[in-house]
Amino acid sequence: MDEGGTRTDEGRISRVDRGSVCVLLPAAGPREEPVELTIATGRDGTLPAVVGDPLHPAVGDRVVLDGDRTLVAPRTSELARDGSDRTSVEQVIAANVDVVVIVEHLEPAPSLGRLERMLTIAWRSGAIPLVVLTKADLVSDAAHWVTEAGAVAPGVGVVAISASTGAGLDELEAQLGEAQTLVLIGPSGAGKSTLVNALAGADVMVTGVVRGDGRGMHTTTHRQLVPLPGGRLLIDTPGLRSVGIVATEAAVAATFEDIAALVELCRFNDCAHEREPGCAVVAALDAGELSERRFESWRKLQREARRQAARADHRAAAEQRQQGRVHARLVREAYRVKGRR
Repeated sequence: MDEGGTRTDEGRISRVDRGSVCVLLPAAGPREEPVELTIATGRDGTLPAVVGDPLHPAVGDRVVLDGDRTLVAPRTSELARDGSDRTSVEQVIAANVDVVVIVEHLEPAPSLGRLERMLTIAWRSGAIPLVVLTKADLVSDAAHWVTEAGAVAPGVGVVAISASTGAGLDELEAQLGEAQTLVLIGPSGAGKSTLVNALAGADVMVTGVVRGDGRGMHTTTHRQLVPLPGGRLLIDTPGLRSVGIVATEAAVAATFEDIAALVELCRFNDCAHEREPGCAVVAALDAGELSERRFESWRKLQREARRQAARADHRAAAEQRQQGRVHARLVREAYRVKGRR
């Protein structure tokens, strides 16, 4: 209850639809089920925030229901990707998550470049990444790929599992530890929905088949928050056909920790890592200690992150100019009114 005696409930946004959101309220008692409410959003799709301007709600947002008002609480983490157009507008995939579970299939062979892109997004979110390699029962070299994935994900846990047989699920639970909110990201056909069902202990998500070319079908068509046994919450997401970068240089450095360490050893602070004398990166390439693939992936993600930052700066400057024009118009109108008096 608040000071006025009005009941105040706190919940999590479990789904975002056009014009409304679903809010999951926790069960009031041990024998009761969680309650899901549908709340209308504003005409622009936003909800008022506890602090600051209205927000476009995201799955995982914490909300406060105070009388007839629904307020979005400040976010502790924000998993976002670049929009599909050329603007700097971000698409928030999930909010307030503790662990970003990056799901990559072992059959067909995993893409290390895709792992690096998703790791960069995960590090930028403020949550902890965890790599899960699925369909371990379909391959004989799962241990090899755990090693390969670990090499491109320094400091990140890597687990190979089979959701259909249960192999590796105990290790996955140990890696998750005390995390209360998870989000699964990965390509279509990686087995995310099957993994959700395995963690939930029931068929809560529809699963599909993988086509003959190894590409998966979109069985999840929207982001959805799923309660798991023990009170944990999981956000399942549609498969990502492409991964647009929304990252800081710090997030790229966290993904490529090995290369960031080499950069610190270069003789010159402005080293371009081409053929400058004393370049530790080139030396590692020449010695075979750093692969050309990983080096090029690092350079590409750095360029994308810088372009994203430049677009964000341009958009902020355009908004500032627009605000200036509005302010100038209001000042002119005020002077005209004053002159007529």
